[in-house]
Amino acid sequence: MNAVFYVLKRFVNYVTREKIHRIFFIVLFIVFAGSIAFAHVEKGMNLIEALWWAVVTVTTVGYGDITPSTLAGKIIGVAIMVLGIGLVGILTASLAGFFIEEREMGRKGVRAVEEKGHFLICGWNYRGYGIREELRADAKSSEKPIVLIADMDESPVSDDPLFFFIRGEVNSETLEKAKASSADTAIILADEQLEPYARDAKSILTTLTIKSLYPNLYTCVELADDANIEHCKRAMADEIIVVGELSTNLLVQAALDHGVTELISELVSNRYGNELYMIKIPDELVGKKFIELLEYLKKEYDILCVGVKKQEDGRFISNPPNEYVVKKGDRLVVIASSRPEL
Repeated sequence: MNAVFYVLKRFVNYVTREKIHRIFFIVLFIVFAGSIAFAHVEKGMNLIEALWWAVVTVTTVGYGDITPSTLAGKIIGVAIMVLGIGLVGILTASLAGFFIEEREMGRKGVRAVEEKGHFLICGWNYRGYGIREELRADAKSSEKPIVLIADMDESPVSDDPLFFFIRGEVNSETLEKAKASSADTAIILADEQLEPYARDAKSILTTLTIKSLYPNLYTCVELADDANIEHCKRAMADEIIVVGELSTNLLVQAALDHGVTELISELVSNRYGNELYMIKIPDELVGKKFIELLEYLKKEYDILCVGVKKQEDGRFISNPPNEYVVKKGDRLVVIASSRPEL
């Protein structure tokens, strides 16, 4: 609803700026004056029929159901056509110009957005396309808006109506345009045009900027070097993914256990196979042992629980001991074919 009011406000401003309202009132005057004159000179013609004839004539529709029978009526018709057609053309072109301007402003990234609960992507690299596809493949995010802040000439995505672009570096102005205060999560991508150290420095600075302005906004940060993890933590990043380290670990795992990375690839992709999900623990399972929870979820929902994130300290426990007792507020990491709804 806010987006609708925002567009209406911009439309009113556009109409005022381009003085379109003046043309509109001139066209209305021609239509009403012409219809009154036509009803006066044509015998048996009432005002409603004359108004219909004037509207049809000025818009060049020309149904032909009403035609002037007197010389005066024909002169009025010619006057309406000559004066009205040009003005209606100008009015139509001006209104079309608004929508073209809106589209171009969105593509060029100069228009603020009015979204809520959206994903905010800061920076862009080749992995950005995959991130968008993964978000669209998950039912939780398939219809959520995505807002990109990047120093690019125009939006890298043109076929997604829920993908919005803000041009520029990440700062207080662009974050305000992107409605970061209403965003759900921020994803900070590394700048591939910089050297690894400078790349991480920029990502950390971006994280610090976001957290200083919006401390409650959950941030997922991409780093190139694991040596910078501590610096990123000090910038209050919520989750850190080191691309180089992750690739190294997967390569080693592939060498040790052939084919195991195929399973990992499946679990981290929303586009095929089973995926990893983090879900709230159902009330009926609070206080149960992990082995009981494991058996219950598999039997009742065909879900495999592989870990628990503790509420008390936020620590993640993979493959908890059988006797571990799950507590209220704990979150479960599960493998399922689709996002579970328990």
